[in-house]
Amino acid sequence: MIRAYKAYCFDLDGTVYHGTKGVPEATLLIERLRAKGIEPYYITNNSSATLEQVQAKLASFGITTSPTYIMTSAIATAKYCKETYPNATVQMIGERGLEEALQAEGIEIVEENGDVVVMGIDHDLSYEKLAKASLAIRAGAKFIGTNGDKAIPTERGLLPGNGSLVKLVEYTTDVTPVIIGKPETIMLAYIQERSGVMKEEMVMIGDNYDTDILGGIRFGIDTIHLAGGVTSPMAIKNKDAQPTHLLNTFDDWQIE
Repeated sequence: MIRAYKAYCFDLDGTVYHGTKGVPEATLLIERLRAKGIEPYYITNNSSATLEQVQAKLASFGITTSPTYIMTSAIATAKYCKETYPNATVQMIGERGLEEALQAEGIEIVEENGDVVVMGIDHDLSYEKLAKASLAIRAGAKFIGTNGDKAIPTERGLLPGNGSLVKLVEYTTDVTPVIIGKPETIMLAYIQERSGVMKEEMVMIGDNYDTDILGGIRFGIDTIHLAGGVTSPMAIKNKDAQPTHLLNTFDDWQIE
């Protein structure tokens, strides 16, 4: 039996949906939580999507939520920049989701010579963007990566993730970036701050051990691993730190 929590943090791709296909069991579970007056949180390393795009995608699977309950690596990165480097200019590599998140925090975005360089996934990445980012970092700019995902799953197969691109700039500048997304704990810390709950009242739910589960373990909260995604149950058995709970399907989860 999985005990009741106050803050349920759901990973998105691989947990609530697979690409453009929803996971019906996840939608039903979320409906059961909401019927009990519990609004789940949705947490993703994807920095390219805007809040509105995440909302719309969830809605397409029958899940309604407000921006308060959505935490993307772009939102967390913008919040981190504002808190850590107030009044700094940001030079970004990324897409609309990251741009909107930075603008929402009132951060000035510049093309070059920024005080901070932020790297998110950018499907229009060019050598010139990498060159400008590298020059700024070598000149003293702080270096932040929205997430460290090595690869991202697509219909074409596994493609280079933001972490692979960040590593390229790290390699050429010899500067190690601050990484915001899972398995780092910054996004979960922001969710705890928003919700006002204790760590023992939180749970992280996901299919990827190296991001979702490890992030929860590092933050000191309970974790639920869902089979059928990135990390197989067999691979989980070989991990030193185990998830709190293992589920083959959300249908196996009886909500207290």
